[in-house]
Amino acid sequence: MTSVVMEEIPDMVCLAVDISNCLGRCEGCHSPFLMDNIGRELTPEVVDALISDNFGVNCFLLLGEGNDQKAFLDLARYVKSAHKDLALAIYSGRVEVEDEFYSLFDYVKVGPYLPFKGPLNNRNTNQRLYHIVNGRKMDITSRFWHHGIDPNVK
Repeated sequence: MTSVVMEEIPDMVCLAVDISNCLGRCEGCHSPFLMDNIGRELTPEVVDALISDNFGVNCFLLLGEGNDQKAFLDLARYVKSAHKDLALAIYSGRVEVEDEFYSLFDYVKVGPYLPFKGPLNNRNTNQRLYHIVNGRKMDITSRFWHHGIDPNVK
């Protein structure tokens, strides 16, 4: 499943692509159907068509990693090389990802969803979103927090 979203990566209009075969089993998962093997294979040709059909996006966001890391990273490398004008982002539910993710992606979200910690817009969240600039991980999670009173903090 794909959608165009504007709230997942700050200042970006993202083509968000759900990746099935999720290995995470987060309590309260917002997309439990992605734990199954569903949808069509995300090939370079499919990626090109999706990008072509979604004029105006400036970020390609992969929501999940699936269960074949080599194929996943090969696809990410393809997007990065064939669509240099797009930022590349990953929402991983893992606590940490390999260093290669930080050199390949422009944005990396890590951390499983924990209901008692909340999502990125909760100041108590365990999740982190990093913007990778010149090889440096910059934690931009606080960009999701509204100034003033946070309705998520009790």
